[in-house]
Amino acid sequence: MQKKLLGMAVAAALVAPAVALAQVQVYGTANVTFNSTKYSESTAGAGSVNKMAVNSHSSNFGIRSSETLGGGMTGWVQYEFNTQMERNNDMTSGNGTPRNTAIGLRGNFGNVYFGTWETPYTSTFRMWDVGTVGGYGPSTSVAYRRESTGSSPSANCSNALPGATGGPIPAATANLCQHADGAGGGTGTPPGYALWRRYGSSVFYDSPNFSGFQFKIAYQPNETKTASGATINGTAVIQENPSSWSASLTWTGMGGKARAFLANMQAKDWSSPGQTDGGFTAGGGYDFGVVNVGAYFETYDFKPVVAGSVQKQTAEGYGIGVAIPLGSGKIGISYAIQKDFDVDGGTANNGGKMYNVGYEWNLSKRTVVSFGYAAIKNDPDAAYTWTGMVPNQNGVQTTALNGSDPSNIFVGFRHSF
Repeated sequence: MQKKLLGMAVAAALVAPAVALAQVQVYGTANVTFNSTKYSESTAGAGSVNKMAVNSHSSNFGIRSSETLGGGMTGWVQYEFNTQMERNNDMTSGNGTPRNTAIGLRGNFGNVYFGTWETPYTSTFRMWDVGTVGGYGPSTSVAYRRESTGSSPSANCSNALPGATGGPIPAATANLCQHADGAGGGTGTPPGYALWRRYGSSVFYDSPNFSGFQFKIAYQPNETKTASGATINGTAVIQENPSSWSASLTWTGMGGKARAFLANMQAKDWSSPGQTDGGFTAGGGYDFGVVNVGAYFETYDFKPVVAGSVQKQTAEGYGIGVAIPLGSGKIGISYAIQKDFDVDGGTANNGGKMYNVGYEWNLSKRTVVSFGYAAIKNDPDAAYTWTGMVPNQNGVQTTALNGSDPSNIFVGFRHSF
C-alpha cells in the first residue's frame, strides 16, 4: 500500500510541472535560401557583380504564455525574436532583436496589448501576397512594408529619416535614439521612408470578429516630444512632437475564400516637425480553388522641408500575387510596381518593379522546400532590394546602389516548430 501511495505521489510530482507549463508554447521558424545573386551596373558606374550566398529570411523563435482569468478573459504575453542563422557580434544588426513582442488582455471586448507589434497597415499584406516563394516577394522589397521596427524617429537623433537634418544627440549616448531606426532604403531620392513593419513601445487594439469583419488600431506615443527652451550640452534641441497611428478594417467571408481590406497610417513630425505624413492601402483576393489571387494598391504622402519650404511627395504602388496549387505545394507568382514619386506636380525618377516566380513543395506541415527566381528593376534614383539581401557591389552593404537591379536564383528550406 505504501509503495502504491509513493508511486502516486511521484507521478503527481511529475505531472504537476507539465500542468503548470501547459499554457506555455515555444515556437519558431528557420527560413534559409542558397542564392545565386546578381547586381547590375549602378547609376554611379559601379560594375555588375555575380555572387553566391546563404541568407536567412525572417527566421525567428519565440515563447508564448496565457492564463485563463475567468469572466471570458485571458491574460497573455509573447516574446518573439529575430534569429540570424550565422554568428554576429553586433546585436543591433538584427540578431536577437524583438519582433512581435507584447503583453495583453483579451476577452469578449477584443484584445488590448502593449509592446512591439505589426501595425494594422502592414499586417494586411498576408491577405494579398499569396505568390511569394522563399523570402523574395513585394512585401519585403518595393511595397512600402520593409522590415523596419522602432519608436518614432527623432529630428534630434542621428536616426533622423533620410533627407532630414540630424540633431545634436549622438545615437551612441541617447537611449531613446537607439529605440528607432532611420527606416530608409528603397526610395532613392527624394528621401521618404519605409512604412514601418512594426511599432515599438506602442498600444494596440484588435476588435472581436463580427461576421468576418475585424477592426484594428495602433498608436505609437509621442515619447520624444520636446519642450521650448530645452538644450542638450548647451545646444538647443529641435522642437518636435512625433507620433503615429494606424488602423485597418478587414473582411473574410465565403468560407475563407474571399478577403478584403482597407488600412491607413498617419505619422506626425516624421518627415519634418509640424507636418503629418499619411496614406492608405486597399486590396484583397479570392481563392478559386484552382488559383488563389490577391492584389493591393497604396498611396502615401511625405511632407519634408526642402530648401526651407514643405514639399509634398506622393508615392503610389500596386501589385498582384497568384498561387496555383500543384501536387503538395504551390506555384507562386508576384508582380509589383512602385511608381515614381509625384513631387509637387513633377516626378522623380525613383520607381521600381519587382517580380518573382517559384515553387513551394510541402514535405509536411512544418517542412517546406522551395526554389525560384526573383528580380527587381530600379530606376536611376531608386535602390529597392529585399530585406536580408546579399551585400551589393562593395561587398559589405546590403542596400542596393541607385539604379542597380538585383536578382536571385534560389533554393530554400523552411522549418517551423
